[in-house]
Amino acid sequence: MTAFLLSVHVLAAILAIGPVAVAASMYAPAVRAAAESPDDARKAATVAVLHRITRVYSVIAIFVPVFGLATGARLGVLGDTWLIVSMILTAIAAAVLIGLILPGQRRLLIDLQDTATGRRLGMQTGIFNLLWAIVVVLMIYRPGSTTGAGL
Repeated sequence: MTAFLLSVHVLAAILAIGPVAVAASMYAPAVRAAAESPDDARKAATVAVLHRITRVYSVIAIFVPVFGLATGARLGVLGDTWLIVSMILTAIAAAVLIGLILPGQRRLLIDLQDTATGRRLGMQTGIFNLLWAIVVVLMIYRPGSTTGAGL
């Protein structure tokens, strides 16, 4: 059962958070391109599609911490420092996504010329991606890791 939970956790991370990270990273540059060519409907459509990808996959990404907690409980590591730090960073990443990135994308859908929001959004997306990168490293290079690559 542990292998199944871990497999779903990892697959959910790859298939849900990966698209969020990529679509969110592409959003600000797509907005700039659409703002530079206001008559190009394709560029505006790209912005809308990237927002939809970010929004929809953000909902699907809830499976990542759910199955992560189930896996951690099954392994008996819920009290381990590396996992607690990972959970805190995951919560911060979720807060950045829900509280900053998605609202910023919505604002830019309405006003492609809002350069201040576009710059902030790029920074916020970078923070989101950095948080997830740290979580991935903690998941792989954790103390007591079976990979033999413990910190």
